[in-house]
Amino acid sequence: QVQLVESGGGLGQAGGSLRLSCAASGRTCSRYAMGWFRQAPGKEREFLAAISWNGGNTYYADSVKGRFTISRDNAKNTVYLQMNSLKPEDTAVYYCAADYAPWMTATMTQEDYDYWGQGTQVTVSS
Repeated sequence: QVQLVESGGGLGQAGGSLRLSCAASGRTCSRYAMGWFRQAPGKEREFLAAISWNGGNTYYADSVKGRFTISRDNAKNTVYLQMNSLKPEDTAVYYCAADYAPWMTATMTQEDYDYWGQGTQVTVSS
């Protein structure tokens, strides 16, 4: 079992920045690809970014490419999502997820992820 806890959400301003963290515990997470997703009110959950277990490969949705950066520190069992140039449409609940993937890729398909955090709310004001 892997437990994931997101933090760092809150209120941000348009054009500003926030950094989300996802702390993992339980089984060693060093062979898990990690992903970030979000769900806005009335919308389906969508993929944002993913990173391979060794951090060597990253993937982004077009909607956040160039604004969001995913990274990880395996020594701390933590994954980050740096969000810059925030927009009001970034308002959503943000989730991190883990997928056992001991190869150099990460999936963008949420159904492939085995473990999910409880989510953290991000609200961006205009």
